Amino acid sequence: MEVHVRVWISVAVAVAGLNWAPTAVASSVERVRNEKVVVTEDTLAPGESEALPVARPSVVVYMSGGNVVTTMSGRPHAEKVKEGETVFQAAGKGALKNGGSSALHFTRIEFLGAGRQETWGMGGLSPHYVMLLENQYVRAYDIKIPAQTFEPQHTHHDRVVVCLSGAELEHILPDGSKQPSTLKTGEVGWRLAATHTGHNFGHTNLWVIAVEPK
Repeated sequence: MEVHVRVWISVAVAVAGLNWAPTAVASSVERVRNEKVVVTEDTLAPGESEALPVARPSVVVYMSGGNVVTTMSGRPHAEKVKEGETVFQAAGKGALKNGGSSALHFTRIEFLGAGRQETWGMGGLSPHYVMLLENQYVRAYDIKIPAQTFEPQHTHHDRVVVCLSGAELEHILPDGSKQPSTLKTGEVGWRLAATHTGHNFGHTNLWVIAVEPK
């Protein structure tokens, strides 16, 4: 998977003497690009803003908590977000600003398709999962698997996974074969549709946000 990095840096230079100090620094790293989604992992320094995708709807998964100011149609809306919070943003001109005092880290998933009107609900998913949102473009849900436990057999669609707490994992397929599936904290990736039983055989609890484009 090819990874592209775009970095913008603005520097404030003191008029007196040679002292200088960096101001807002924003970065965006492309993690996934296919026919369904474009996924970037982003960091906004305090006071830094990022333009919202005008032509495409998206979902933002916050990988750190903080204060966010979202502006759509010229109307700013400030809110406090938590790690793991997952927010749908409709297509349109706007911006997302870090209104806090520390770096804001998040993943943005842009949807390239027209979506579907059908509703998936909890169909096929483990009853342990928590549904976060669903509309014509996306189904998103929260996955937590404690260390040294199994989850029942279930089915996923193609999906983006945003790992907030990594663990040693394996998937047990319906035929009994096993696939390694370990995730690291902070990992963002693409996984294909599958039916399996999840097994966290490690010593850390798994926490993942799964985002399925329609």
